[in-house]
Formats: sequence, C-alpha cells, structure tokens
Amino acid sequence: MNYYQKCLPLLAGIVFSFSSCEQKETAVQNEEKLVVSEAPIPTEKIDGMVWIPGGEFVMGTNEADAYAAEKPAVNLKVEGYWMDTHEVTNAEYKKFVDETGYVTVAERKPEWEELKKQLPPGTPKPDESVLVAGSMVFSPPPYPVPLQDISLWWVWVNGANWKHPEGPDSDIIGRENHPVVHISYEDAVAYAEWAGKRLPSEIEWEFAARGGMNGKRFAWGDELTPNGQHLANTFQGNFPNENLGHDGFIGTSPVKSFAPNTFGLYDMIGNVWELTDDWYDALKYARLAGQAPKLDKGMNPCYNPDNPYAMERVIKGGSYLCAANYCVNYRPSARQGQAFDSGTSNVGFRCVKDPETKTLSLK
Repeated sequence: MNYYQKCLPLLAGIVFSFSSCEQKETAVQNEEKLVVSEAPIPTEKIDGMVWIPGGEFVMGTNEADAYAAEKPAVNLKVEGYWMDTHEVTNAEYKKFVDETGYVTVAERKPEWEELKKQLPPGTPKPDESVLVAGSMVFSPPPYPVPLQDISLWWVWVNGANWKHPEGPDSDIIGRENHPVVHISYEDAVAYAEWAGKRLPSEIEWEFAARGGMNGKRFAWGDELTPNGQHLANTFQGNFPNENLGHDGFIGTSPVKSFAPNTFGLYDMIGNVWELTDDWYDALKYARLAGQAPKLDKGMNPCYNPDNPYAMERVIKGGSYLCAANYCVNYRPSARQGQAFDSGTSNVGFRCVKDPETKTLSLK
C-alpha cells in the first residue's frame, strides 16, 4: 500500500485496503533435494558479494498453510549472478547520498497529480497540510488491538526518512550497520545504478534465499527455531503490542547478526523486507502454472485484487515485524506488494550484479 493511502484514512476518512514474469512453467510438488548447477564459477571476485550459481529449483509452495499468492509451486531455472552478502546499510546509503546529492522520495513533498493515479477516481484532494514529506513508521500500541486495522500500529510521521527513521528527532547514529529503511523502489534503483548493480528479480531473490534447498518451509529447514535457536530477526510475542525480543532485537538489527545461509547470504529472512525488480501480481504463480490467464500487456502490470489501483513491486523475506500470530512471512516463498513510490520503517533492499558473460534470459 502506498504510504499516502495508509495515511489518508487517518486524516481524511478514506478507507483503503492494503510482477509479472512471462515464463511458461508447470505446477509441481515441493521436492526435497539440493539444487545442482552446471554453471562455471567466475574467476572474478567482487567485494561484498557472493556468487549465486543458479540452476533449476522449485519456486513458491504447495503448503496448506501458505498464503494464496505463494501458490502453486512451479519449476523454474535461473542463471548465475552475484548478490550482496547483506542488505544495504545506512552507512553504505549515506556514502551514495554524500557523493551524488540524491534526495529520497520520503524527503520530497508528495505531488497530488501523481498520488491520485493510485487512488479511486473521485478521491478528493487532501488538505495541503497532509501533503508533506514523511513516511510510515511502526508505532506499537500499548495493548492488544484487532489485527484487521493497520492504522492501529502504522503512523504517518512528518519528517521520517532514511536519516530519521522514527521522525525528525531520531537519527542513525549508532545504526550505521543497520539496513537502510524508508526506501522506495526509485531510491533503491538509484543506489543500484550508482553502485554498478541492479535489483534482483523475484526469481533470483527466492533462489538465493533457499540456499540451494527445495521443499523447506524456512531458509534453513523445516523448523523456525531448531533446538531453540533463533536464526533470523523476527517478532516473538503478541503482535503488534508485545515484542519479547527473544532473538535479541526489538527493531532492526545490524546486518550479519545471524549466521549466513549456505550461499553466504545474511538476513535473507527477517530484519527488513527486501525490494525486488518485479511488479507484484497476486496470481503470478498460478499464471506460470497455466492455472490463470496471463495479464494483458495493456493492463496494469501490477495485480492486487485487494487494491485494484495499486502500483506495487514485490518485496520478499519478511521483517522484524513478522509474527506467528499475524503474518508468517519469514519464509523464502512469502511475498507481498509494496507501493513503488513508498517505503516504510521495515523495508530495505540488496543488489545483484550480472557476470561479464551473462546472457540476458531466464529459462
């Protein structure tokens, strides 16, 4: 959901509810086997990145308890690529801003002419006092609340942005090694281009998160906390009011706080959601499996039946706010839409890079 769509119900009494790949594949049962790649390992080395060998794998899931947008599981093949070992940090994003002078979307005053394109026709323009730079910040209530109304824990904060994650009175001092947040798709693409990289596709992201394993519920196996060990920064307790912090953290955590997966990637699950380059399509896997018609090229590239005017990119991996009693999105197959022109205090990103011999196709 667009930040402003989340904000307008609180300020104007308007209520709103919270990528499409053209490959032809078939639905499959989840297969518990290692992915084998025949692609050669590049001789080059890239600082801060690891080589993801690519190969055939099972994307999505057929689990009964999974969300509909993750089903059915499909067989896909992806070519090798480089991927950042960790989410882009505040320090890394600051270097980019210092060198380029880039101003993020959250630091700009929203333009009504652009905003209304994602709202139902006839939506009245809000007062100018509402159209100010800012972002959505997680603000836990002091007591249990109904879980159907996100406005009870998401608050629009004027002046909130990547440099001021909780608002103007906050900063990132001491959080230089935490993932940068309040980043929109545009902001992430700008950084990636500056770094000579790009955002991953959803397919590349999920393949990397699985670490070469198929058929596992979590990135490390079938148990969330094997032997009582927390392997990612998620929410323990009663969401949204009581985070017990059993994993050692209440908000974001420094990158590399938990062990990497078998590819050497940190925080592919939890900490912050990660942006991908794909438009969000709630029926993507069904379309890949031939169980739903393809999106017409003249239609909105994004399909979210709960928000028909949405223009959303896929985010993956869940965040420190994913909880067993609310959203079990701390799994490789989990996926959600994020308005292309918005970020939140729990959305970040990492980049990928093609090898020099990359062929521009996914099979």
